[in-house]
Amino acid sequence: MKPREMKLYEMAHARSGDKGSTADISVIAHRPADYPRLRTLLTPERVRAHFADLPMGPVRRHQVPSLHALKFVLYGALDGGVTRSLGLDAHGKSLAACLLEMDVPELPPTPSED
Repeated sequence: MKPREMKLYEMAHARSGDKGSTADISVIAHRPADYPRLRTLLTPERVRAHFADLPMGPVRRHQVPSLHALKFVLYGALDGGVTRSLGLDAHGKSLAACLLEMDVPELPPTPSED
C-alpha cells in the first residue's frame, strides 16, 4: 500500500530571496521535532525534480540546525533576471510557494508534548 501523502506546507514554511539569476529558498520546520524528517525528505535532487519544468543549473542545500531549517540555492533558476522570471511566474516568493506544494509522506501521529 502506498503511504499517504501531505503537502510540505503542513510541516514547514518558507522564505525566499534572489540575486541575479540565483534564487534561494529557506524551508523552516514548524516544530523542531520535524527537522530530522525535513532533512531526510528534502534532498537537492528532490527539490530539483520538483522544479523540473524550470530550466536551471545545480541545486545546493545548506543545513541550519540551530533554526531547524534548510536553505536551497537554485543556480540559474531566474536566468534572465527579474523581468524574465516574473514573466515565467517563477520569481522569489512564487518559487517558495511552489516548493511548499510538494507532496511528502504523511507524518505519523506523535504523542502530545507536555
